[in-house]
Amino acid sequence: MTKPLQGRVALITGASRGIGRAAALAYAEAGAHVVALARTTGALEELDDEIRAVGGSATLVPADLADAGAIEKLGPALLQRWGKLDIMLANAGILGPLAPLTHASPKEWAQVFDINVSANWRLLKSVEPALQASDAGRVILLSSGAAHKCMAYWGPYSISKAAVEAMARTYANETSTSPLRVMLVNPGPLRTRMRAQAMPGEDPQTLRTPEDLAPHLVALASPDWTETGKIFDFPQGKVLTPQMPA
Repeated sequence: MTKPLQGRVALITGASRGIGRAAALAYAEAGAHVVALARTTGALEELDDEIRAVGGSATLVPADLADAGAIEKLGPALLQRWGKLDIMLANAGILGPLAPLTHASPKEWAQVFDINVSANWRLLKSVEPALQASDAGRVILLSSGAAHKCMAYWGPYSISKAAVEAMARTYANETSTSPLRVMLVNPGPLRTRMRAQAMPGEDPQTLRTPEDLAPHLVALASPDWTETGKIFDFPQGKVLTPQMPA
């Protein structure tokens, strides 16, 4: 029986833990070769062992998304090695300060936007030729309910995720006549390190896990997926079409 991602090449950022790790294992089990990008070499090596244990294969890329030079070189390297990139799961992100909006320092503001927004733009620029070489390129960007709720004290994170949504929808419109599909994912509250950082008093056992989300990320990455420019909302389990104000 053919696996749903058999023969696909998938780049995952923030692959060493949380949603990225769960997706890497799920993609590998589904037949994809995983290009796992994260900052920590040791965690990537542990992931590689787990991927091999499920019969998959991986290429490890220890890199910091803040390193623009490394990201610029990544796309051409993928194209040279595999002749294509089928899937880009832009999972990596940071929470930033939880404080009144005007209390964030310029350095904190810049760091959140550099990792959550600019790095994903640089990735798209870098890997676009490889994505276009795929017969069914898939771009998946992680958003958040915070992009819409605009909660007090979550300013830099909320605003950065709203920017990610605008970027994804713009790119979806620009590529709508191509085989490329671009989707956003709102994972909702999951049992991750970032969630624990944001909600330290919450019982993690009340939350669903990244492993619960992973099968949906496989579906979004599949050549059979047809939607573009929309949001898969995991808490509701359905695809949402962004709406203009009434």
